[in-house]
Amino acid sequence: MKHSFSFIIPVLNEALLINNTVRHLQEISLRYDAEIIVVDGDAAATTLSCIQEKQVKKVGSPKGRGTQMNKGASVAGGDIFLFLHADTELPADALGLISAVLDEPACGGGAFDLGIKSDRPVFRLIERMVSFRSRITNIPYGDQAIFMRREVFEKLGGYREIPIMEDVELMRRMKRTGYTVRIIPEKVRTSPRRWEREGVLSCTLRNWTLMALYLLGRDPEKLAKYYYPEKNAE
Repeated sequence: MKHSFSFIIPVLNEALLINNTVRHLQEISLRYDAEIIVVDGDAAATTLSCIQEKQVKKVGSPKGRGTQMNKGASVAGGDIFLFLHADTELPADALGLISAVLDEPACGGGAFDLGIKSDRPVFRLIERMVSFRSRITNIPYGDQAIFMRREVFEKLGGYREIPIMEDVELMRRMKRTGYTVRIIPEKVRTSPRRWEREGVLSCTLRNWTLMALYLLGRDPEKLAKYYYPEKNAE
């Protein structure tokens, strides 16, 4: 089946990365019907103003990944939505791999294995742990490039507009609705910048703890205070 794709990229202060991300997506989608939608959560639209490619759809939105991704989906024309972080690269044949997975009627969506753009051995360990966790739970994170049939996204009502765990919440809801979530074994390549800025061990343990607390029913509004500690210092 011939699919059309909408890349939906929520951004905030990504002026240095966005044009490289756009070029990467153009290169891997040459043989496909695909569009690129960049949704800026900055009221000043600093990232949007830096985009050089005229065919990119530029969308302003209130800040928040769930809110921004829903806004992007509302103007998307593809039958497959791919939600991508600005600092993440897709495998070269990502769209072919996604097409093959979504040709399975029971599959509503999925993601890729995580790869981290660093030679440090500790990141290979993190990659293996994420791969194991993804296959045990069938719940990928947003930095694994979540993709979904448009019809499934609309049936589910899109992302919950919560400050964190919007990706986990949507994947859990998709599974409860009866759809299969597929993890494609090829890796995306995401930036190590947050781990390196916050410390690999502290960042990893913090993320695991927040996930466990969320799955135990803790309010994501309260958990966000620990994921975005810089906001509390303002």
